[in-house]
Amino acid sequence: MAEFTVKSTICDFVHKVSGVKDGKMIIVDIDTPCEKIKKLSHMEVPMMEILDIKNNYVIDQAHEAGCSANCLVPCAVINLCRMEAGFLAKSLVKKSGGISIEFNEV
Repeated sequence: MAEFTVKSTICDFVHKVSGVKDGKMIIVDIDTPCEKIKKLSHMEVPMMEILDIKNNYVIDQAHEAGCSANCLVPCAVINLCRMEAGFLAKSLVKKSGGISIEFNEV
């Protein structure tokens, strides 16, 4: 089982994303104050539908939930699923410590 924290400072939400592999699916739960992201909680994500941006189960679900294009949660969910599926090394994830976007000039 994996757990990620997503700090969406632009919308001021913090989300806890957790997931576990169950056969050929990744079961994802999200603890969130965001009504749109709540629609994504307890998603059963097919392992083979997380490999690309186009025809990606998570991106499709985020679109249906009305997530904005700059929402960080779908990206976190994809990374969690890829890690749980074995497509992304847990050692690399642990070593990296996180993903961030820094707005250097605005």
